[in-house]
Amino acid sequence: MSTTLTVDFFCSIDGYGMAKGWPGYWGKEGPELIEDRVRTFAQDQVLVFGATTFRQFRKFVTMFDGPYYDSLNELPKLVFSSTLEEPLGWQNSTVLSEDAVTAVERLKRTTDVPMRSHGSISLNRALLAAGLVDRIEVMMFPVISGRAGEAALFHDGAEFDLDLIESTVLDGRTHKLVYAPHLHRGIPEGAGPQLRN
Repeated sequence: MSTTLTVDFFCSIDGYGMAKGWPGYWGKEGPELIEDRVRTFAQDQVLVFGATTFRQFRKFVTMFDGPYYDSLNELPKLVFSSTLEEPLGWQNSTVLSEDAVTAVERLKRTTDVPMRSHGSISLNRALLAAGLVDRIEVMMFPVISGRAGEAALFHDGAEFDLDLIESTVLDGRTHKLVYAPHLHRGIPEGAGPQLRN
């Protein structure tokens, strides 16, 4: 018995998860993007969150009426936190106070329901560095956040080589890229261009 873990990120071309002063989805939301989200969250899976992202999603699903929010409500959710306590105020949610890497490693061995983590940058960096992530899905919006960029997704994290599994253009502008990550082990001696003085 084993399962897969997918990390799901939205970002600008320069790798930020949000940008100060910009609207949600950087103002580039379209029908194909929404349909992709509907399909994504209609799948049988367990959602994995860090505490900050969990609080944000818990608020979103009560403030707004997104077309996939019913699915978010119905899916089982795990939140890693040392501060949150049950009841968590969002149905089908369970708090785990143990180390996320240890818990996810165990869950991957003992369950067969796929797991998905959307957002939760620091949590996902730790899971990636531990080699527990099977897929990275990047929804890359056609904007450069520049100085307005906040929540850099990969800066100061571990280094990875990526195998492209899927590439889709949504609404004629937003790229959905699905990769299998592999921890980067450095450049083998003799590989790559040689620099000469």
